[in-house]
Amino acid sequence: MNRVVVAGSFNVDHVWRVPALPQAGATLSGDYTTGPGGKGFNQAVAARRAGAGTCFVCALGDDLGAQLARVLCTADGIDLRDVVVQAPTGTAGIYVDAQGRNSIVIGAGANAALQPAFVAEALAGLQPGDVLVAQLESPLDAVAKALDAGRAAGATTLLNPAPANVAIDHAMLERADILTPNETEFAAMLGRHVGARVEADAVSGIDQQRLHALCRDLTHGTVVVTLGASGCFVSHADANLRGDATACYRVPAEAARVVDTTGAGDAFNGALAASMALKPERAFAEHVRFAGRYASRSTELYGAALAMPRMPVE
Repeated sequence: MNRVVVAGSFNVDHVWRVPALPQAGATLSGDYTTGPGGKGFNQAVAARRAGAGTCFVCALGDDLGAQLARVLCTADGIDLRDVVVQAPTGTAGIYVDAQGRNSIVIGAGANAALQPAFVAEALAGLQPGDVLVAQLESPLDAVAKALDAGRAAGATTLLNPAPANVAIDHAMLERADILTPNETEFAAMLGRHVGARVEADAVSGIDQQRLHALCRDLTHGTVVVTLGASGCFVSHADANLRGDATACYRVPAEAARVVDTTGAGDAFNGALAASMALKPERAFAEHVRFAGRYASRSTELYGAALAMPRMPVE
């Protein structure tokens, strides 16, 4: 059976829930919790809980954070392939306000030591039909190696270009069969690679054909721009519609009782990859609708990885 293989980050999240996000110089009182996170791990958990066999490749420290990663992967049935490095396991400080909005500070730690050689070794078993998923919380040469390994094996490569402040070259974009930016990441990439100045909060309001043209200027592959409460926008190259009837379209967001948006984008990416691996015969729009539904359910629970719902692909 096809699998989802995620190369990326694992963090121990430290979360404070506060009435409003902190401003400079402010001291606030809030409720504190801690748990697992990191974009790579979040996406791996989402893929597994959506029903796909899942492998997770990462770097960990020699500490309690690494022990947590191993225990959780075992509990969820994730095939963990990790290298232990001389750095602490990654961490993140997360503030969540009363509306479910968040601000995040990441300490990369061991994630910054993930090496291309280890990634290549860990991904040696990739097969055609697998879905290779990567993000930008790992060194870019390791990300490139993961995407190259996916391409070489005939797997579908999915790049979630997050966080937005990490600049990547055009060659990295071309390694991805599917690119999944949010509004902020999409606006940043347009500025860097297309020379188009677009404000992130204006992306969802752009005319569909104009948005499609911007996506086509950005990369050859499929682009899925996630738009939060506005759903998402899909743009395909004319030569590869992935089973869809049209080259571009919008998918509305699923209704949800939102309490915490932390990890919602990761939920979408993991579920999208799982649906593609498990139901490759389906049109791409069906995969996107399932991913949107899965992400909406994740926002109804507090946390990141542990908030990923158990909701197998239908």
